[in-house]
Amino acid sequence: MARFLLRRLVVALLVAATVMTVSFLLTRLSGDLAISIAGPNATQEDVDLIRRAYGLDRPLWVQYLDWMGRALTGDFGESYFFKDRVSNLIAERLPVTVSLGLVGLGIALAVGPPLGIVAAVRENTWVDRAVMLVALIGQAMPSFWLGLILMIVLGLNLGWLPISGTGSWEHYVMPGIVLSFSAIPSLMRLTRSGMIDALASDYIRTARAKGLSRLSILVKHGFRNAAIPVVSIAAVQLGFMLGGSIVIETVFALHGVGFLAWESISKNDFPVVQAVVLVLALIYVGLTLLADLLNAVLDPRLRTA
Repeated sequence: MARFLLRRLVVALLVAATVMTVSFLLTRLSGDLAISIAGPNATQEDVDLIRRAYGLDRPLWVQYLDWMGRALTGDFGESYFFKDRVSNLIAERLPVTVSLGLVGLGIALAVGPPLGIVAAVRENTWVDRAVMLVALIGQAMPSFWLGLILMIVLGLNLGWLPISGTGSWEHYVMPGIVLSFSAIPSLMRLTRSGMIDALASDYIRTARAKGLSRLSILVKHGFRNAAIPVVSIAAVQLGFMLGGSIVIETVFALHGVGFLAWESISKNDFPVVQAVVLVLALIYVGLTLLADLLNAVLDPRLRTA
């Protein structure tokens, strides 16, 4: 188990280092940062002053090593637009994004795997086809369109839920539903295919011959083995939700990290953009590592793979 964990940890660190490098280079390739900060009406003297003030006149590799060294200690610099420490901005906004992602993943796990089990049990019937149709619709539906429809129906017409803000748990229900629609189809299809393979296995026939209940066979014997890829995709989907929440946060006016990224991009606030990309990528890498460990616990054979 220790060797398995060590290998996965080394891969995670390499991915994190690659993300740090790419996020730094992409902001530099977007143009002259000094000109972006100074604005279109700035003089050349103003641009040169800003370039010296922010250390942009130094060689690129020196800027990179300096930024990487400070980032490893949690110091992402100061925001050009908000005039505050970038770490403070992210710490203030991150709980909103994490809460939204967890709500979305919770809804997806409550809907996707059960529907996948039902489709597997009723394979090649109208129930199976209906479940696959739901998955197809969920995958094809634009998130912003669904968000607007829910706001009109549940928020304005029925008045059941608030349409914006983060004052209570009710504010996360509609955004969570919208966010979950991107994960439900994949969870549903993976569970269905895994359960179909599991239910055709010899150990399932043995369990039936022993007279075990149908529920015990489905949950304890079937889904336990089918859940291994579901665990992996759930962690990946949570990472996607955290990184792709910018649209949902914008539609529902949730001031999370996604909305912060949108504000920073529109204001050319590159220190914030770099930090947001790095933090979300590290969370994604951490979730993937956690999924590998959970899979190793569920299936000991993976520890020696």
